[in-house]
Amino acid sequence: MILKLTPKKQLGDLGETIATNYLKKKGYQIIERNYTNASGIKLGEIDIIAKDKEKNELIFVEVKAREFKKYGNTLPEENVNYQKMRKLERIAYFYLQQNKLLNRNYRFDVIAVWVDWQTKTAKVKHIKSI
Repeated sequence: MILKLTPKKQLGDLGETIATNYLKKKGYQIIERNYTNASGIKLGEIDIIAKDKEKNELIFVEVKAREFKKYGNTLPEENVNYQKMRKLERIAYFYLQQNKLLNRNYRFDVIAVWVDWQTKTAKVKHIKSI
């Protein structure tokens, strides 16, 4: 069986790949992508878990990708609302607890990715400590 990705899923996957490559170029260590809790109530998903080597802290990254032509007036990061942040906090706490990292410094970042299919380019905006 061949599964076909929806355009939204394709854009999301592309945004996460661009964000991952961006973080690697900035010296971050990628620990996980698309983390979900394996058991119990589904708490949500963390797009990227990375380590900021300079500050020795974990970063839980929410990636928001948008197609420039379709969403020209809406910034990708505007879609990270209070409910999304609460969900991220819950799944991050589960991750920290599961990996015995509750004493570890951590933060939440957003990486906004604008994709322009016509020029085959993308712009990246990294917002730290949201």
